[in-house]
Amino acid sequence: MPLPRTLLARITLMVVVGMVIAQALTFMAIRYERGQAMQTLMISGVERDIASSIAVLDRVPASERAEWLDRLERPNFRFALTGDVDTPPPASGPLQQFVDVITAALKPFPVLAVGQVPSMREAVWMQVRLNDGSSVYLLARRVPMPVSEWVIWLLLAQLVVLGICAWQASRLVTRPLKRLGDAADALGPDLRPTVVDENGPVEVAHTARAFNAMQRRIAGYVQERIQILAAVSHDLQTPITRMRLRVDLMDDELPERDKFRQDLDSMRSLVQEGVSYARTLQGSTEAERRVDVGALIESIVNDYTDTGQPVTLTGDAGEPISSRPNALRRVVGNLVDNALKFGTKVEVRLARIETVGGTQLHIAVLDDGPGIPPDQLEAVLQPFYRVEGSRSRETGGTGLGLAIAHQLTLSMGGQLVLSNRAEGGLEALLRLPV
Repeated sequence: MPLPRTLLARITLMVVVGMVIAQALTFMAIRYERGQAMQTLMISGVERDIASSIAVLDRVPASERAEWLDRLERPNFRFALTGDVDTPPPASGPLQQFVDVITAALKPFPVLAVGQVPSMREAVWMQVRLNDGSSVYLLARRVPMPVSEWVIWLLLAQLVVLGICAWQASRLVTRPLKRLGDAADALGPDLRPTVVDENGPVEVAHTARAFNAMQRRIAGYVQERIQILAAVSHDLQTPITRMRLRVDLMDDELPERDKFRQDLDSMRSLVQEGVSYARTLQGSTEAERRVDVGALIESIVNDYTDTGQPVTLTGDAGEPISSRPNALRRVVGNLVDNALKFGTKVEVRLARIETVGGTQLHIAVLDDGPGIPPDQLEAVLQPFYRVEGSRSRETGGTGLGLAIAHQLTLSMGGQLVLSNRAEGGLEALLRLPV
């Protein structure tokens, strides 16, 4: 049987199963002890009564014995003057022990035959010979001592109470782990830490403090590196601008002038993308609001078509969703720009998809370019990574467009997935929760 997936359910199941086994062993022990006590008590009384009754029947005249049968009858045994023992002897151990005790108590009256009564539970039919040579037939029944019904209900009630206590105890153990997991999931690209409550038992409080400190250290380290990247990228713009002015003042007839200008333009583009990427990592202060994604994407596509770019729009986004419109515009714009670099036409598709986790809005940007090698589909989402064969700044870009789109998508709680199309080209699929 497979175990439950959650730690709470597993701990509760293990504790409850252990308690069920313990309760079952307790019930079996009680039942066994009661059975042994009843057997001792019953045998010690019944054997004397049966022996006394046989002695009475032996002393009275044979003609008067029939009158004494009803007087000597008891709930668990009775006598008869005629009969036939033609059934096999008892097979169970307790019943055989019951027969042995009665046989020993009847001495010196011998027991000629013993057979189990098929129609009665725990009953035997015995033939006893009296001193005058006649036989008396004894029907003796072993009456077990059942466990009271209230004992069973008490054990079940104890099991329910202990199960509830085990569930509550398991929750106390797993709740801090769930808080840590939620805090870790909430740590997005902006690295804004979610403070975990540091109250509770010593171990839980210590773990929460360590987790909060770890979040602060990670955020500090990353923030420091982002600031260095932003500062370097920003400061490089000044010397690049001076160099561009000097190139513009150079003689137009110099053959190196156009090459210098082209290199400086590439450097400026790279620096600007670096600053943009650093700002993206630092997070966005843009608040979420209701956005008509269909209208937003349509306006983006219209901007491209107005400039003569081969971009089309299909599908329907449905009702407005809660999102960040400027970030969404930047993501879609970067994906379309990337598609236009390598393809001759671009299609943007909108659709709402029902998934196990809920409804998602899918924005797919498709091109008819050469695609990306499968082993590099994830790597191209990293900053400054460009596919082999696209090292040129004119075709490969800076390697930050997809990285910026990826970071902004994560900050919106979405997912960006790249895949090669079967008919050729690349599909960039943006999944946003609705």
